Amino acid sequence: MLRIHVSRLDLSRVRMATRPDALWETILSFHRLRDRRASTVFGKWRTESRARLNGEAQLLAAVVPPRGYFPDFLTPSQEGAEPFGLDAGMEALRDTPADRVHAELELLAAGRVRQRADRSVGQRAAGAGRTSAALPAALMEDRAEPLSRLIGALRSYHHAAVEPYWPHIRASIEADRAVRGRALLDGGADGLLGTLPPMIRWRSPVLEADYPVDRDLHLDGRGLLLQPSFFCRGTPVVYRDPSLPPVLVYPVTNPGAPVFAEPGPWLGRLVGHTRSAVLSSIGSGCTTSELARRAGVSLASASQHASVLREAGLVLTLRHGSSVLHTLTPLGGSLLRGGAPLALP
Repeated sequence: MLRIHVSRLDLSRVRMATRPDALWETILSFHRLRDRRASTVFGKWRTESRARLNGEAQLLAAVVPPRGYFPDFLTPSQEGAEPFGLDAGMEALRDTPADRVHAELELLAAGRVRQRADRSVGQRAAGAGRTSAALPAALMEDRAEPLSRLIGALRSYHHAAVEPYWPHIRASIEADRAVRGRALLDGGADGLLGTLPPMIRWRSPVLEADYPVDRDLHLDGRGLLLQPSFFCRGTPVVYRDPSLPPVLVYPVTNPGAPVFAEPGPWLGRLVGHTRSAVLSSIGSGCTTSELARRAGVSLASASQHASVLREAGLVLTLRHGSSVLHTLTPLGGSLLRGGAPLALP
């Protein structure tokens, strides 16, 4: 179990990330790529993404095991609530001090030695006592600049497996932010923490979460960044190094299968003043009752229009308590802006 100790000062400094984090989504999606579970959500995405990959997985697998620890430097973060975009994140990764890179790779290698030892009880694991020899071979081949090949592989993998689905990913995070924002307005930071997914439980002053190991994290007045993630599944993720800015990466609720960002002929279904007014009325998020009031239509009509817009990929709907909350997808927002695209990270 993970226990995050939250003081009153920390509670006042809890904040929501403003958008998806490109590198967190990239690394966590690589976990999903090798995981056979949740085929309903990820099965088609896995097939499509694997077809576009060109050897990147072999290098990434050297530093991102299927489960357990992966180096913190792979997902850099900054103070505040604004995550790095892809390019800025890559530059932050490139600027990681060499001693930190090697220290975290040593931790990765040591963890793999322990895993082999666990599988061979009573036998000395190969490489034990020679941790440096167990460092990812693919990185050690380029000693002059060990991060260059890794950064290239991360970028190529992101373009193949994450970028084509970014509008859907971003829409899922925006929908989650809308739900959390409502909770924050209604109940403050206590209310916000109380609405996180079921594997996370707010028992003031401790935020508990299902976690692979038993661990305590003391915020010590630094606050906590809540980072919703499309590809995070099962349990949340935090940095291993407690000195890094505290970030809790948690899974969004009911994300739906990722779809390739490509409009289709169903946009013709939107013709008509009333439906356009409904789409405009959704804005930054609203319940069905609020939508009916804003658009000047009946509750049944608002629900029906929202359903059509959702089928068209223009609206995302999440349950919030006894009601539902509708938010625009990037495609819906782009349509309202006259087709101007929403920038990728």
